[in-house]
Amino acid sequence: MKDFFFQLSTYEIVTLSILTFFVIIQLFFYLNFYLRVALPRKPKVTTDKKNQPPVSIVICARDEELNLKSFLPSVLEQDYPDFEVIVVNDCSTDDTDMLLDVFTRKYPNLRYTTIKQDDKFTHGKKLALTVGIKAAKNSWLLLTDADCKPVSNRWLASMASNFDDSTELVLGYGGYFPERGLLNKLIRFDAFFIAMQYMGFALAGSPYMGVGRNLAYRKELFFRNRGFASHSHIFSGDDDLFVHQVANKRNTKVEVSHQAHTLSNPKQTYKAWFSQKKRHLTTGVLYKKRIKFLLSLEPLSRIFFWSVAIFSLTFPNLTWIALGAILFRLVLNGIIIKIVLNRLNEKKIFIISLIYDLLSPFMQIAIHSAIRLTPKRSKWN
Repeated sequence: MKDFFFQLSTYEIVTLSILTFFVIIQLFFYLNFYLRVALPRKPKVTTDKKNQPPVSIVICARDEELNLKSFLPSVLEQDYPDFEVIVVNDCSTDDTDMLLDVFTRKYPNLRYTTIKQDDKFTHGKKLALTVGIKAAKNSWLLLTDADCKPVSNRWLASMASNFDDSTELVLGYGGYFPERGLLNKLIRFDAFFIAMQYMGFALAGSPYMGVGRNLAYRKELFFRNRGFASHSHIFSGDDDLFVHQVANKRNTKVEVSHQAHTLSNPKQTYKAWFSQKKRHLTTGVLYKKRIKFLLSLEPLSRIFFWSVAIFSLTFPNLTWIALGAILFRLVLNGIIIKIVLNRLNEKKIFIISLIYDLLSPFMQIAIHSAIRLTPKRSKWN
């Protein structure tokens, strides 16, 4: 081995050092964060129904009549002893109010309130969500969206199994309905990878975001931190910025069980998905510096790893080392991704992981560039 290094040129030594550096960075993310989601966790002790706390499920809806008609019954029919569902009908122009009126006659645990359109005052989802939270009767809140469907009638019970005296916030998984086509697979894997990332960070003691499609927290936590006041000027961020503000390693738990998932309707065009991604990424500017650094470092280290590894193949003395590094990373990536996919019950998107691994850093660069060039406009969701 010593003789081998003496045979290397200065360029080869520098290239090998750089390649090793980026391999170590990738190892750091996969072993310190993503592996935590893959590892089995201790089963929770089943809580007696008499001791399960009452819960208020809050849903905001704007022109969501069709989605509410399809998905709201699965929320209202959860197997849980004491819960209410509050729907905030936010300036809908369809027949959402009529549908909710019909549902309230069938489901006594449903309540709804309506925000009327005011041409002199525009608002985002944060106002509607604040109205719903203020209307909630119970201490524990469970949030989801009008276009989301719980995968089972044990969704609420599974999320609530994490509620205890030391917990103030529970992060759940919100996926997308599987459909045919490459776009659907990309959307689903993107949501999966983001979840693996924020869940892994949370399990490592650094929670930084959650998704409003499946998120629980205490009502008192919301008001103690003045709700969305610190980021009210940004129309997005009712979920991730709030979690970023209030979550810590002591008060946050993660729920990954299959029964605790929700599924949503995915975007149908690349343009719509790109716009959605752009909207979601606008909140990242308010993340803490350490989190922003880590979230930027991972995709950048991927770009540099692949670039340096491929460049290393041009050196005869480094060919086998470069091939070994590529194979090692592919195997490590594949094993952890496959295990977490199974844990989150995501099927038939494993193959797309290689495409995503190579393209997603460039997609993020493109989206961030578009954000800087696009004028700021208000958006409800």
